[in-house]
Amino acid sequence: MNLIALHRQRYAKLFIALTVFASIVNAAIELESINNACKNKDNCRDCIQTSNCAWCKVPNFTEDRCFQSNSNSTCTSIEFPVTKKVEEISLPLTGNKVSEKKKNDKTNVHKIVQLMPQYMKLELKPNEAYDFTLKYARALDYPVDLYYLMDLSESMRDDRDNLSILGDMLAKTMRNITADFRLGFGSFIDKAIMPFTNIVLQKWNCRADEKCNKPYSYRNVMPLSTNTDEFSLKVKNARISPNSDSPEGGLDAMIQAIVCRKEIGWREKARHLLVFSTDADFHSAGDGKLAGLIQPNDAKCHLDSEGYYTHAEKLDYPSVGMIKHVIKENSINVIFAVTKDVLEIYKQLSDRIEGSKTAILTGQSSNVVNLIREQYQQISSSIEMSDNSTGNVKITYYSSCRGNGPEIPTSKCDGLRVDEEIEFKVNIRVTSCPADPRDWQQTIQIYPIGINESLIIDLEMLCGCKCEAEENKKSKYCSSKGSLMCGVCECDEKFVGAKCQCSNTEHMNSTENSHNCRDNSMNIDCSGRGVCSCGQCQCDKRNNDKEVISGKYCQCDNFSCERSDQKLCSGSDHGKCECGNCVCNDGWQGKACECPVSTESCRKPGDDKLCSGKGECECGVCKCQSTAQGRFSGKYCETCPTCSSLCSELKDCVQCQMYKRGKFQNEKDCLGNCTQVETIAVDKVREKFELVEGEKNCEFFDDCIYAFTFKENDGLYKIEAQKERKCAPKIAFFKIAISVSSSILLTGLATLLMWKIITTMQDRREYKRFEAEKLNAKWNSGGNPLYKQATTSFKNPTYSNNMK
Repeated sequence: MNLIALHRQRYAKLFIALTVFASIVNAAIELESINNACKNKDNCRDCIQTSNCAWCKVPNFTEDRCFQSNSNSTCTSIEFPVTKKVEEISLPLTGNKVSEKKKNDKTNVHKIVQLMPQYMKLELKPNEAYDFTLKYARALDYPVDLYYLMDLSESMRDDRDNLSILGDMLAKTMRNITADFRLGFGSFIDKAIMPFTNIVLQKWNCRADEKCNKPYSYRNVMPLSTNTDEFSLKVKNARISPNSDSPEGGLDAMIQAIVCRKEIGWREKARHLLVFSTDADFHSAGDGKLAGLIQPNDAKCHLDSEGYYTHAEKLDYPSVGMIKHVIKENSINVIFAVTKDVLEIYKQLSDRIEGSKTAILTGQSSNVVNLIREQYQQISSSIEMSDNSTGNVKITYYSSCRGNGPEIPTSKCDGLRVDEEIEFKVNIRVTSCPADPRDWQQTIQIYPIGINESLIIDLEMLCGCKCEAEENKKSKYCSSKGSLMCGVCECDEKFVGAKCQCSNTEHMNSTENSHNCRDNSMNIDCSGRGVCSCGQCQCDKRNNDKEVISGKYCQCDNFSCERSDQKLCSGSDHGKCECGNCVCNDGWQGKACECPVSTESCRKPGDDKLCSGKGECECGVCKCQSTAQGRFSGKYCETCPTCSSLCSELKDCVQCQMYKRGKFQNEKDCLGNCTQVETIAVDKVREKFELVEGEKNCEFFDDCIYAFTFKENDGLYKIEAQKERKCAPKIAFFKIAISVSSSILLTGLATLLMWKIITTMQDRREYKRFEAEKLNAKWNSGGNPLYKQATTSFKNPTYSNNMK
């Protein structure tokens, strides 16, 4: 066992040495890539948009104008914008302090703060990340607005009756959760137009004991209120209405119930719950064309004084995408309470809508209340952060949620209790600069899904240089034939040169000052990819406008970098090509920016070791190692199909310590060879799915089957061995031989006896048949039946008559 520990120590030292060496190499490569990234930038804007690069805006500067910000440059005036936070507003979290106030004090609603900070002004440089902490604490008695939107077609009659009975119970249940609760009710059928609804009164299929209501699309029956008696009465008096086809106009109703904030009574500072109850499918955008409705839904409020939807027969149904957008924009939590028949349909819809849940609606009276309570508890005990960032801004969230374990990339935490504070580390980064400078100013909103609180970020992208605003047109420095901007001349058309001193047409083929067009390492002008004009390279143009040759000596381009999956620098999300080298975005590395910097993908959930400590994380993938025990494999190097040596090496110690037998039967030998092994007896060895990290099951056969589990800890092996061995019963060969011989003999005798019985019965049957045939035979006893006499006798009838 000491030999095993020695091997492990050697492999550990080798692994550490390789890790350190790889880190040094990566650091050198990264430093070199930074230095190369800053070189050969032609203008200030391209320079500062490169990470850690500064621009010298002094005219007549002979060195590279774009250089690494921490280098010892002789430039006296540089342009180097810095990522920073300019302003922040951070009101403290209220938590359960609101409960100390009077519950009927409506002013408390505006004082509830669950998210901190509330405002931030940031200036971000491209490809540089800014980190800050976002805190959330679930407040006690946070206001809740619950709007019950119900399908009132004929099939929903029982659910309507149950809901009218349970109005008080629903309010009482919700008030046990929050003291500030309001309840509202709305109903829907479908568009009152063929073919969705038969508008002929005689065709309405209604019960004889109840008068049918005229079909309608949606009606706001009761706005949000604290009057639960009115809720029960409104639900009870709501009349059932028929329609023709199976799908209903639920999405029409949902849009109106959400966007008509004033009519419904949605409060700004409250958690908004919309319970959508139905037993049927829904119509969506395009179905309205069957009735000639070609105008798309406008997602605007169209309710009359009685709460009816007035544009149902004018506009098409809304799309699922529109529903998703409206729900997100208005911070609504939707609970789809549907019957089992359509559960799968609404699950698919819920998957596309953030902050929504799906549950089964049954015929039991208390099911509605229990369903809403359970779904609300799930929603309120979970927090998920979202944002409205554009494609140029990437926001990543990290959290350990309730403090369990390290921070991991996640925007969602579950199991929150009231007044429990959750922290999210937010990483915000400008991945690229928009083409339009007007888009360099953006307002980003970070918010918890379903809660009308948010962090507003006024973001200024530092994509341009301040010296660009100081442009000096027709500058004397530029021979009055160009503009001086950020220390560099931008020549007018047909003029070239560092100071626009040459005519492009006159000096196109001139070799004057051609040495200025060659790098010290080159013997060809402009790297063979341009023309030297007036001592300055004019780089060739590519057929593809996106591909550009640049640099003082035309030595750079943005199309010859490494590729991964046929994408240049693995795509714009990973990096961009600058001067033949990939400049990776934050979070990526490698020649083609194909490898993530983070090693989380190599870490098994719940394990703080990379690749389970049995391999190296390369490019986000575990490269498993081979050890003396075998070769490890799996996504996290967590398995080792060939690692059987430890089981065989430990079996001798298990046998001697547990069963006093095996190779080390002598107690002295057992103690001397098993000093690193501790064996305890268990009734039954755990199954594979019951093992914890690092444990392994072993089983071997030696006249009996031995089963045990072991785990290594700093060279010591803790073993759990099964008390009872699985031993095969002893075989009695003599008894088996007698039994087999007797069986063969008895089988033979039985076969002979059966054969004798069958042949005897057959003989008797043949004999009886012979006797019967003999009795039935008719023999001629007079002689030979073939013999005929030689004489023939005749009688004359005439003679006989004469005689008379």
